[in-house]
Amino acid sequence: MRRRSKIYAGLAAAIVPVTSVIMALSGTPASAALGGSGPYPADYETSTTLANHTIFRPQTLPSERLPIVVWGNGGCSANGLSQGNFLREIASHGFLAIANGAPNGSGSTTSQMLTQSIDWAVAENSRQGSKYYNKIDTSKVAVAGFSCGGLEAYAVSNDPRVTTTGIFSSGLLNDADDYQLRRLTKPIAYFVGGPSDIAYPNAMDDWGKLPAGLPAFMGNLNVGHGGTYDQTNGGEFGRVATLYFKWRLKGDTTAGRNFVGADCGLCRSQWSVQQKNLTLDDGTPPTTPPPTTPPPTTPPPTGTPGCTAVYSVQDQWNGGFVANVSVTAGTTALTGWRVTLTLPGGASVSSLWNGVSSGTSGTITVANQSYNGRLAAGQATSFGFQGTGTGSGATASCTGS
Repeated sequence: MRRRSKIYAGLAAAIVPVTSVIMALSGTPASAALGGSGPYPADYETSTTLANHTIFRPQTLPSERLPIVVWGNGGCSANGLSQGNFLREIASHGFLAIANGAPNGSGSTTSQMLTQSIDWAVAENSRQGSKYYNKIDTSKVAVAGFSCGGLEAYAVSNDPRVTTTGIFSSGLLNDADDYQLRRLTKPIAYFVGGPSDIAYPNAMDDWGKLPAGLPAFMGNLNVGHGGTYDQTNGGEFGRVATLYFKWRLKGDTTAGRNFVGADCGLCRSQWSVQQKNLTLDDGTPPTTPPPTTPPPTTPPPTGTPGCTAVYSVQDQWNGGFVANVSVTAGTTALTGWRVTLTLPGGASVSSLWNGVSSGTSGTITVANQSYNGRLAAGQATSFGFQGTGTGSGATASCTGS
C-alpha cells in the first residue's frame, strides 16, 4: 500500500521554489546567465516556435551533437528558471536542456509540455537554416523533473523516443497510478533528499514496484525535499545529474562508474545508494547465455515448460480500467512465455506495458518482452494494460517455451 502524504500532494500541486521568486523579481536577462562548470559555458533562450519553454544550451554550440534533457519544474511551476542553476550546469556539459515554462513565467505546466519540447528539438535538428540543424542527438532523450515535475516525467516516460527517465524528489501519489511504473522499459534513476524529503516514502514505494529486470538507480542525499538546485551550478544534485546524463546519453562509462557496482563512486560518498540490473555498457542487464546443445548421449528434455497466468483488475472507473497479469513459471525454467487473454464483451486494450500484444479486443495474445521472458522455475513477472469498457470477467492462460 502506497504511503500518501497530503503535504507532499500539496507540494506537488503548488510549491514554487524560493529561487523562482527571486529570479522573477530580478528579471535577469539571458546575457547574464552564462555559466556552468562544463567545457561549454551555457546560456538560456526562448523560441517563438516553442512557446512557454526555456531552452538551456551551450552559448557556442560544440561540434558534438547535443543529447536532449526535457525538464518539469518543482510545483509544476511555469517559471522556466525555477531550477535554472541546475539546468545551466547540465547544458554546460554539452546538452540541450529544455524546461517547461517561460523565463520568469507564472502559472502551472502540464506533462504535454515535455512532449512539446521533444517534438521541437527533433524538428529543429532537421530544419535547414536552424542553428540546431544536425546539432542535436535525437536518439538520446531524457525526461526528468523535480517534485510535481517528476510526476510530469512519469506521465510521458513511455514516449518511444525517451531513452532514460530521471525522478528527482518525487513519487506517484496514488496506487491507481502504478500502471505508469509497470509500463517502464527504459533505464530510470531516482535522486531523492533522504528520509527527511517529504517525497521519500512515495519514491521508495515506486522503487519497490519497478518491473523485474528494469535497470534502475536510487540515490538519497539527506538534504530534504528542496535539494540543492539553487546552489551554484545546482550543487550536488547538479553534479550527480550531469554524471548520470553523461553516462546514459553520451555513453561515458567513466561517469557511469559513479552509479554501477558495489564500489561505485556514489557508494563511497554521502549518498545512500541502491541499484537494480545495472551494467556499464548499454544499461541493460546481462542475459543468461542459451544452453549449449547436449551431447548425443544426453536425452533431450521432454514436455512443454508450464506457466500460469493470473488476471486482476487494479482499477476500474466509468468507461475504463487498469489490469495486471502475473505470469509464473512452473517446475521448469522458461525462455519465453505467451498469454492468451480473453476480454469481456465491449472491452479493449488501449495501451500495454511489459509485453508484446497481438490484437486489442476479444481474444488477444501477449508475449514476453526481451527482458522478462527468461524465468527460473517458480519465478514470476507481470505485464499490465489500460483498457476501455469493463475489466471484470476476463480469463487468462499461459504457454511457456
